[in-house]
Amino acid sequence: MTVAKDFMAWHTLKARIEEEHASRLFREREIWWCSLGANVGVEEDGKHDRFERPVLVLRKFNKEMFWALPLTSKEKHGIYYKSVDLQGEKRTVMLSQLRILSAKRLIRRLGKMSERSFGLIEQSVIDLIKQTDLFRGPRVPNGNL
Repeated sequence: MTVAKDFMAWHTLKARIEEEHASRLFREREIWWCSLGANVGVEEDGKHDRFERPVLVLRKFNKEMFWALPLTSKEKHGIYYKSVDLQGEKRTVMLSQLRILSAKRLIRRLGKMSERSFGLIEQSVIDLIKQTDLFRGPRVPNGNL
């Protein structure tokens, strides 16, 4: 059973977020509540009235843009997920949902991941990108750039 998504409410909130000029100071390894929105298909959605979800700041490109990895409290396993302990609670980082976000989406800081856990997450992302295609064998460039 599919739950109906409230795209109109998300678009209204997204317009407000775009107009806000509040600067958020953030760093790599930090975990923030972030307005991810109501998204299409299997793209991870936010929850509640601010369409929010915790995300890990994986890479900060500048004061306005970063790579984020969404987190969930549900335990998930496999190459697309990495379990971590955050402040005594088990969380799962959803590696396959890596996306670029604007700092305008950040709501409030939750904490900071340990250097050790963050290093494991970074390596997991690198491994996922470099991974051999299990169904077709090693990746081979097709000549298109």
